[in-house]
Amino acid sequence: MLPPVLCLASASPRRTELLRQLGVPHEVRPASIDESLRAGEPAEAYVRRMAVTKAGSVRSQLPVLGADTSVIVDEDVLGKPGDLEAARAMLARLSGREHIVLSAVALAHAGAVALRLSRTTVRFRVLGSAEIDAYWATGEPGDKAGSYAIQGFGSVFVESLSGSHSGVVGLPLFETAQLLAEAGVPVWQGVR
Repeated sequence: MLPPVLCLASASPRRTELLRQLGVPHEVRPASIDESLRAGEPAEAYVRRMAVTKAGSVRSQLPVLGADTSVIVDEDVLGKPGDLEAARAMLARLSGREHIVLSAVALAHAGAVALRLSRTTVRFRVLGSAEIDAYWATGEPGDKAGSYAIQGFGSVFVESLSGSHSGVVGLPLFETAQLLAEAGVPVWQGVR
């Protein structure tokens, strides 16, 4: 096993798995920050602020990667639902229409923080109330922004996608690889 060359400021197993796809050995040190949306804060500014704050809040000798992903509909940021009623409301809003997924990734390295933003348009098919309840019963949507996971059971709701699939999952790999290359952190380490 190769020693870590990066610190991930997130406890997300999805982000860890995506970094493994890039072949980047890393350590995990979740950022402990206030993730509240500020009054009147635009969605893009919020996602950027969260990624930069996460990357900057974790101390490490290694470059620190922070990321944030938000589901946006009608300029509203849809967070994690918390309960069935909230999930029903969110999924009903997404039903039969497009929404935006913004995923920002920031890399703190050598006293500076670099940032990239991924913007993906996702279109859902029309969802029925019974299937929304059945989806909630899977346990998947409870801790997901917008109440769905594109990499899981929620994939059946997605009619089309324009942009970054990995960005919707939680870490846009194209943008992440760009940041890593700029910091001199190679991808595909130990892969032959």
